[in-house]
Amino acid sequence: MTSAPPSAMPPHPSLRRLLVRAAALSLAVVASSPAARSAEIKTQPASLETLRAALAFHASFDTSADADFARGDRRVYTAIDSGKRPSAVPGLPAAELARLVPAAGRHGGALEFRGQTKQQVFYRGPENLGYRAGPWAGTVSFWLRLDPDRDLAPGYCDPVQFVGQRWGEGALFVEFTKDHNPRHFRYGIFPVTKLWNPENKKLEEMTDAERPMVFVRRPVFSRERWTHVLITFAQLNSGRADGRGTLYLDGEPVGTAAGWMHTFNWDPAQSALTLGLNYTGFIDDVAVFSRELTAAEVRAVFSLSRGIASLQTAP
Repeated sequence: MTSAPPSAMPPHPSLRRLLVRAAALSLAVVASSPAARSAEIKTQPASLETLRAALAFHASFDTSADADFARGDRRVYTAIDSGKRPSAVPGLPAAELARLVPAAGRHGGALEFRGQTKQQVFYRGPENLGYRAGPWAGTVSFWLRLDPDRDLAPGYCDPVQFVGQRWGEGALFVEFTKDHNPRHFRYGIFPVTKLWNPENKKLEEMTDAERPMVFVRRPVFSRERWTHVLITFAQLNSGRADGRGTLYLDGEPVGTAAGWMHTFNWDPAQSALTLGLNYTGFIDDVAVFSRELTAAEVRAVFSLSRGIASLQTAP
């Protein structure tokens, strides 16, 4: 039998272990080199870039109640009530009802709602909502600071809503319930009423399975700290029972509602993002993204050092 030439012979096991260790050490040195660290840093803004590309609306409340960025109308409006949005005027209601408070926010200034009112503060859609008549997905991010059980008046309270011309034509919202103790926090996606509540039952008389909602029965909100609220939704207006929505608090998922036919019968020109319905407390850094964010992206949004403004100034 002919012997293999020395160059073709496999290394001795001890030598093989030494070669593996040397290769690992070489990789570690390369990874820790300035060039490698620079390459790693350059990959980080890519995730910010994808978030920035999906951003449809952002109101920081640092210097104005108008949006810092918007795909549609940036101005904030106040209507006498929800049925009067077409004739609403730009600006916030009287200062005893809502006001900007410098340096009071999670990031910079904040918007404070100070009392229950029938007036409606809102931003016009549909561009700011990323609305689509076909399969529609999106994300809404904001921060709240309040004690629901001490600060809110009796009755339902909706800090944030997506609404059309009428409630029964479809709505997406978060709310504090009206009479639980402690008050529950819920995320709801209500399609056209006849599709999910054909018998027109009262909401609190329905079972959890009958309501397209995510429930948090002992939420942690406080006057002393800010709570990050983020909701995602997908497959709205798909024509199938495959709609879904997930609620996140402080970057962590707390529940998903899925398997509904989420059909919205909106007049897009009358759609709106409303803030502060029956709400008493602070809200900050409201943002809308035009797609469903992943769990990793939600954590990234929660951790942004300067809030959504970090996306607008990222390299």
